[in-house]
Amino acid sequence: MAETASTQRPAFESPPFESPIVRSYLASEGGNLTLTDASATTKWLVRADADGHTADRLGARFGSSQMAPGGALVLGSRPGEWIIVGTPSEVAAAVADLAGLGEQEFMTALDWTHSRAMFRVTGADAARMLEKVCGIDWSDHMTPDGAVLSASVALTTCDLARNDVNGTPSYLVFCDRSFGQYLFDALIDAGNEFGLTVTASSAS
Repeated sequence: MAETASTQRPAFESPPFESPIVRSYLASEGGNLTLTDASATTKWLVRADADGHTADRLGARFGSSQMAPGGALVLGSRPGEWIIVGTPSEVAAAVADLAGLGEQEFMTALDWTHSRAMFRVTGADAARMLEKVCGIDWSDHMTPDGAVLSASVALTTCDLARNDVNGTPSYLVFCDRSFGQYLFDALIDAGNEFGLTVTASSAS
């Protein structure tokens, strides 16, 4: 049956978020390492001149990250490319702050929330876990808190950011949502020996 005008969803309304993680996992406690499905977190991709007005406004240069005034986390993922993550209001404030810059230079802003999976790995053994599936040097002097990079993780192209939580090493891992379930399971396999605690379908 066709929808009536009163029941049709407005064209501008986003569909309900569905996590790429569709399997359930047994809860565990006592480990010093956690893996969280944070895919529901609001994520936007911004592209503009790497040395232009947008870059100056966002602040985070390629390979680094910083907090926007409204609380969103801005990741300099590539030259002229930024990922903005946070609560809906935090990200909305950061994107709104770019208003008008498109008149000064070519700039695009795209809502990535539904198209990208995002996981958070936190704990003292987080680097050792990632070393099993990624060839990056995760030592503090090579990838300190705030570092942003792209790399293959379990043979999946990912964006990664170190974003420590209260002094504890913590990493954000982004991939295309179509690879989300595979990568989540690969990270579980890599972390099990360290006493991994898994939390699925949770915004963070």
